[in-house]
Amino acid sequence: MSTSFNAPDLSKLRQYSLFVGLGALVIFLIGLFRDHKLFHEAYVFAFTFWTGISVGSLALLMLQHLTGGGWGLVIRRILEAATRVLPLIAILFIPIVLGAHDLYPWTHQEHLEKLGDKANYLNLPFFSGRAIIYFAIWLGLAFLLNRWSLTQDRTGDGQYAKHMRVLSGPGMVLFVFTVTFASVDWYMSLEPEWFSTIYGFIFVASWSVTALAFVIAALALLSKTGPLKNIVAPLHFHDLGKLLLALVMLWAYFAYSQFLIIWSGNLPEEISWYTPRINGTWGALIVAVVLLHFAMPFLLLLSRGLKRDPHKLIIVAVLILVMRVIDLLWMLEPSFSGKTFHVSWMHPVGLIALGGLWLALFARELSRRPLIPVNDPQYPSVVEQAHATH
Repeated sequence: MSTSFNAPDLSKLRQYSLFVGLGALVIFLIGLFRDHKLFHEAYVFAFTFWTGISVGSLALLMLQHLTGGGWGLVIRRILEAATRVLPLIAILFIPIVLGAHDLYPWTHQEHLEKLGDKANYLNLPFFSGRAIIYFAIWLGLAFLLNRWSLTQDRTGDGQYAKHMRVLSGPGMVLFVFTVTFASVDWYMSLEPEWFSTIYGFIFVASWSVTALAFVIAALALLSKTGPLKNIVAPLHFHDLGKLLLALVMLWAYFAYSQFLIIWSGNLPEEISWYTPRINGTWGALIVAVVLLHFAMPFLLLLSRGLKRDPHKLIIVAVLILVMRVIDLLWMLEPSFSGKTFHVSWMHPVGLIALGGLWLALFARELSRRPLIPVNDPQYPSVVEQAHATH
């Protein structure tokens, strides 16, 4: 195919995001000098949310290469741009290592005796080394998938589609393993005496659903004008809506399975994680998460008409993104504050600061390539479907 599309002009979004991000970052850094422990608590919360979009986008990118279909073609450039923000995510991880003493009890000498054999695993040099491995795998997968996609765009050689599909199989396995181990290292070890075999899978599902909700919102906005207006059809939103429903159900299944197994076992060393999280304000938050992150999206996404309407689907996507923030707060913050509900001004400011930087780089990367990979073998069939359904 010789048809080409110009890259989108996202200069205003990039400038506004960078301005807001840098402004919020200055305010956020004031908190570092006022209360460095609270700063690092807010930082790891904000870092986790934006990392979820980039790493989750990598999983969705590999999934669409494995499965094919028009839904994957129309969001590929958005996914690729999100994965190219991973170098920033790697840099943003450095403050977590530097602030490990404020975050992780196992960095304190007096706590090591309680850990027993876990102390061989939970130590800062090994912790940092494992993080380097995780980021190396994510960056390596993203680099190859982006490079081959760009080369296919330039040359029209269909062999690169096969390369991306072949890589995505083992890549998905690596994704599950690395996210599982990363979640254990970065988040479960906030309370090192506690453990759960399902905890990593919750992050696999939650980061994937976060990324998909963001991608749906981005696609709905981008398809209002430009080349995507004539390419993206209700059928594509319908497919994305079905995938969003599946991921919401998968996240709910993992989260409820963990709760059910631990609660029914009624072991003190396991149930201690839930005790502060189901009482008081934390308990009210998880009720809101159940209703607005699972029950409402589940019922709404059963509607065929809603899934095919981008104006309605984007509302569901934004709702899920908001509830992902609330759920992350519920999962992480009680590790520091216990039963006492405590959220400081640094939590939203940190989320905006890192988010502004993330969105600025995302907008820059998205504007570097055409929004549609026109030399992909699936492109003619996608155009035909779009013309048939518009």
